[in-house]
Amino acid sequence: MADSVISSKLRKATNVFAEQHKVSRSERGEVLGSKGGFRGCTIWFTGLSGAGKTTISFALEEYLVARGIPSYGLDGDNVRTGLNKNLGFAQEDREENIRRVAEVGKLFADSGVVALCSFVSPYNKDRDLARELHKEVGLPFFEVHVSTSLEECEKRDVKGLYKKARAGIIKGFTGIDQPYEAPINPELAINTVNRSVDDCVQQIVEILQTNEILPRSVVEKVIDLTVPEESLEKAVAEAEDLPSVEITKLDLQWLQVLGEGWASPLTGFMREREFLQCQHFNCLLDDGVTNQSVPIVLPVSTEDKEKLASCKQITLRYNGVAKAIIRDPEFYEHRKEERCARQFGMFNDGHPYIKMINESGDWLVGGDVEVLGRIVWNDGLDQYRLTPNQLRAKFREMHADAVFAFQLRNPVHNGHALLMNDCKRQLVERGFEKPVLLLHPLGGWTKDDDVPLGVRMEQHKAIMDEGVLDPESTVLAIFPSPMMYAGPTEVQWHAKARMSTGANFYIVGRDPAGMPHPDPPKRDIYQPTHGGKVLGMAPGLTQLEIIPFKVAAYDMKAKAMAFFDPHRREDFDFISGTRMRGLARSGVMPPDGFMAPKAWNVLSNYYQSLGTQ
Repeated sequence: MADSVISSKLRKATNVFAEQHKVSRSERGEVLGSKGGFRGCTIWFTGLSGAGKTTISFALEEYLVARGIPSYGLDGDNVRTGLNKNLGFAQEDREENIRRVAEVGKLFADSGVVALCSFVSPYNKDRDLARELHKEVGLPFFEVHVSTSLEECEKRDVKGLYKKARAGIIKGFTGIDQPYEAPINPELAINTVNRSVDDCVQQIVEILQTNEILPRSVVEKVIDLTVPEESLEKAVAEAEDLPSVEITKLDLQWLQVLGEGWASPLTGFMREREFLQCQHFNCLLDDGVTNQSVPIVLPVSTEDKEKLASCKQITLRYNGVAKAIIRDPEFYEHRKEERCARQFGMFNDGHPYIKMINESGDWLVGGDVEVLGRIVWNDGLDQYRLTPNQLRAKFREMHADAVFAFQLRNPVHNGHALLMNDCKRQLVERGFEKPVLLLHPLGGWTKDDDVPLGVRMEQHKAIMDEGVLDPESTVLAIFPSPMMYAGPTEVQWHAKARMSTGANFYIVGRDPAGMPHPDPPKRDIYQPTHGGKVLGMAPGLTQLEIIPFKVAAYDMKAKAMAFFDPHRREDFDFISGTRMRGLARSGVMPPDGFMAPKAWNVLSNYYQSLGTQ
């Protein structure tokens, strides 16, 4: 036993008696982390050296902690430099190494922490022992086989260990001159070849959610409510025979938002319980905390409510065409003043969205929704209406390692572009190799004096055509949500929805989702900096890093948009939206460097056309 340091000096303890804790697991679960409930378990990663065990484990640890789930990664090398530094690599030592780690993992799990154990652990009997130690005390244990092949592990050989083992410098190396026994029935097997770390993490997260370790809110899975193509004909036929209600264009836009999964984990228009959570907490609280700051509801008239109250299924029609089925509908009172006071901080018909709420039905109907096929508008822009899943696929195709999103409802000038390009620069300096910009204009309802979507899209495309934004690292797409002009409350929705695309950075501007107060004196409804401040504190958005807006203005010396320098105040010209519109209407070019000429022409042509209408 020359390789081993286990000896008779390590005697088994006697006269030891286990003590019962005074605090139960459920009590620990209520105070540990930000997601109430006991979630203690052990995830045991096994596989050859270089398979990717620790990489996945530490990425999972980062993912869970960012979402309020306490977890801790126990890595083989780390443990051998401390707790097990008196052990070698003889079989007896390997067995003792795994036994100790299993006991430590059990203690972590019993405390309510997700223990992530990454060890080669080559023998089935040792891993079975680890499982049994957890089973004896009623703790969940998940064996994850990181099944990367020996050939691939040797190719990677990050630590140079395989090369040394092949040269005979290292003896007893698993896979070379010691066996590795693959798990017979693991909870999950992951082959890391041609798979991103994020994909591997999501596989494990879904297993944990299925086994009720994690709340649904932690799973980054887009809930698409669109009926699959193979079932569509049958669903449409069913819809034609059901009682129905006609919906508005605004309702159809919200239906598209739900159907494509922007509001995951919502499975339909809000029931009263979800509505109350949204109104009072800006979150959905069932099955974990999910930020949902704006209500997504369907108003109906008293007449329709009385007609449909006893129905188990309802068809939603737009211009007479069946668009969706609501299952198990629930009707509840539409308390318009209270809704507006909580969402907008005011109840004033001079606010255009509040006016629409006031004119809508006196009842709300919620329930699970099945959308009858992809919603399209046939306005020449549907190719830009990419769903969250389509955007995720696009980012994978572009090999993006970071996605930063910019929400806008106005034309882009070079000050906006400066901010976006500066964000990209910061990400590259932080080590990201392929950051991708999601230029994501809002495409639903906007107030009458906003620039129409078609004009904005043409202007945004011109910005990219002129190279102000790099077309190779920018995705231009339409966000289908209506605009509510609800200030900091709505800004949370804009950020949360972009998370469904896989975006992990979000640029927030000045007075986002704001508008002028409808009553004199002249002022904004919302304090301009509050949107950014609220995003930095909002629950359920911790996995999204907020990039604050820097003030940009026209630098008259540099003849370009630049970040404002208060020490050179006299050199900067703040070109307001009102002034920009005035220049465009009159056909006058703005100062050089304010906006790309091709983009300015699009805007100028639009404003000049208004004078001829």
